[in-house]
Amino acid sequence: MENPPPAPTERPPLLLSRLDCDRLEALLESQPGVDTRELAAELARASIVEPRDMPADVITMNSTARFRDEESGEERDITLVYPRDAGQRPDAVSILAPVGSALLGLRVGDAIQWPMPGGRNARLQVLSIGHQPEAAGELHR
Repeated sequence: MENPPPAPTERPPLLLSRLDCDRLEALLESQPGVDTRELAAELARASIVEPRDMPADVITMNSTARFRDEESGEERDITLVYPRDAGQRPDAVSILAPVGSALLGLRVGDAIQWPMPGGRNARLQVLSIGHQPEAAGELHR
């Protein structure tokens, strides 16, 4: 029997690769003055797997995914990147941006309630993944 979807206020389970988790923990340590509490909490609650064991339907670092803001109905494609790569392409979103922190580790079909700038909470749903490095065999990027 499948697990029921989480209630709207619950956060869905997260799955992170060991490589992404190690790099993100180092990134958080190097960000004095930046509020990284939400991302740090997400890393702490995630299940960790080896990159080669990552299911193809999970958003990992450098994945390209489509999501919908359920409140506005807006759909958007993003590539989740490290801060140094955020200006490299128009769809690049830093992991330190609220949307980036919210989507990391989610699976296609998952939705999450997430605090956004200006005090609003967004409910974001993952619609698809166009590219995931692990699924493409890029295990040490």
